[in-house]
Amino acid sequence: MVAPALSPEPPALSDEPDQPPARRHVLPGVLLRSAIAASAGFLLYLSGPPRTLWWLAPIAFAALALVVYGRRTRAGFGYGLWFGLGYMVPLLAWTGVFVGPVAWLPLSAAEGLLVALSGAALAVVMRLPAWPVWGALLWVAGEVLRWLFPFGGFPWGNIAFTQPDGIYLPLASVAGTPLIAFAVTLTGFGAAALIRRVVVDRKRTVREVLAPALATVLPVAAAFGALPLVGTDANDGTAVVAIVQGNVPRAGLDFNSQRRAVLDNHVERTERLARDVAAGREEQPDLVIWPENSSDIDPYRNADAWAGIERAARAIDAPIAVGSVLIGDDDLPRNTMLLWDPERGPVEQYTKRKLQPFGETMPWRSFFRIFTSTVDRAGRFVPGDKPVVFSMANAKVGLATCYEVAFNDVVRESAEGTNLLAVPTNNATFGHSEMTYQQLAMDRVRAVEHGRTVVVSATSGVSAFVRPDGSVSQATGMFTDAAPVERVALRSTTTLSDRLGSSPEWVMALAGLAALATAIVTRRRARTK
Repeated sequence: MVAPALSPEPPALSDEPDQPPARRHVLPGVLLRSAIAASAGFLLYLSGPPRTLWWLAPIAFAALALVVYGRRTRAGFGYGLWFGLGYMVPLLAWTGVFVGPVAWLPLSAAEGLLVALSGAALAVVMRLPAWPVWGALLWVAGEVLRWLFPFGGFPWGNIAFTQPDGIYLPLASVAGTPLIAFAVTLTGFGAAALIRRVVVDRKRTVREVLAPALATVLPVAAAFGALPLVGTDANDGTAVVAIVQGNVPRAGLDFNSQRRAVLDNHVERTERLARDVAAGREEQPDLVIWPENSSDIDPYRNADAWAGIERAARAIDAPIAVGSVLIGDDDLPRNTMLLWDPERGPVEQYTKRKLQPFGETMPWRSFFRIFTSTVDRAGRFVPGDKPVVFSMANAKVGLATCYEVAFNDVVRESAEGTNLLAVPTNNATFGHSEMTYQQLAMDRVRAVEHGRTVVVSATSGVSAFVRPDGSVSQATGMFTDAAPVERVALRSTTTLSDRLGSSPEWVMALAGLAALATAIVTRRRARTK
């Protein structure tokens, strides 16, 4: 018995498609396909937060596959570029809120070019049987590339981060974000293969449609099958956690000039929470999480800052994780979280390891200075080199500061040996953009991936409590002060995703690249016959 292919007969192995008699008949088709590819990329953008249109993602990939199918490699690159730009340009608009297009458009173009490589590879493997599988694996390979490059990696546009409200989310507990990306793209590519088989090739028997139909529905079935693996029980007890969102005087790049007001806001809001606790209006917290940059004044060098934080910690009578900027012996800043004990002061610290390009650092500073002097407003921060677990009451808190939550390896290392995850963040620099909602989506995926409650503390919002199943139990508004308190589940269970580590993404990426190499070799052999 021969298994049915996932697509109709693959296109001819020649790199040259059938040529129309006149070029004037080619251009309209190219323009139409380019428009469809760009629109599909925009659909992918619309699938993500703050919208809950997760189901648009597989539709976007189906449209991309239908455009690329049967085209040359360079055409796949071009249509992949339109798809990438349609996705990345609106997705990354927050990078230019206060610095303009000098950061936003080059970064979007760089990311779009990397997506274009996936489009070119997709065009090549479509010549193989079972191409939806190979195409989905190659998309994972593309995400691995974007995790590494450019600027030390920029995985912000990973497909998993469009899916916190989707049916694919439980797969994060099995093999993390790569498995979600594989499932979403396989559904889309399988649907494209099914459409071609039924509509274009008019092959409609059960045997002829079975394989592409399975490629479409099996990822969804697997996601439902993973639901029992998503644990929510408090198997390591509970803790009462308070988030302090002190807010900032105003949004913008002059956030650092407001640093004393920001610190005072967080001290005052913590003291107000302490009064609410004393009056019985709030439960006494076991621990408090302040945001990233809540004290951009180094308390070791500034007695007033030390006194304010100490006063807040003693008022609330609980350890506080304080986001602070510390100046090293080299006179360069470190983005640091301090564990501040109400009696002993700072007893532990964690320095952010993955720094945000165009914010904490400025890639190619001399080059970009040609276009605008604004680049010199970006920082010169020094990264940390190791994860640190904060022992706060009965909670063992792992930390992923702001931008770090986008990186699989950083969060995985931060989650090891913990029963609670905290994501202190500062989104004030990006105004009312979608950035904070995109980041909250990542927090929700990480909660399922590592089986932990995630506490998100932002200077200006959105702060939130995320349950281990990815649902949000409380969330604040933007640019308002707040101090939500909640008893959360502490969980020390290690998920299958944690046990597998980074191996799934590398195995999937290498399998996709092996399929690509096979397609290239097969095509070259066909040419020599």
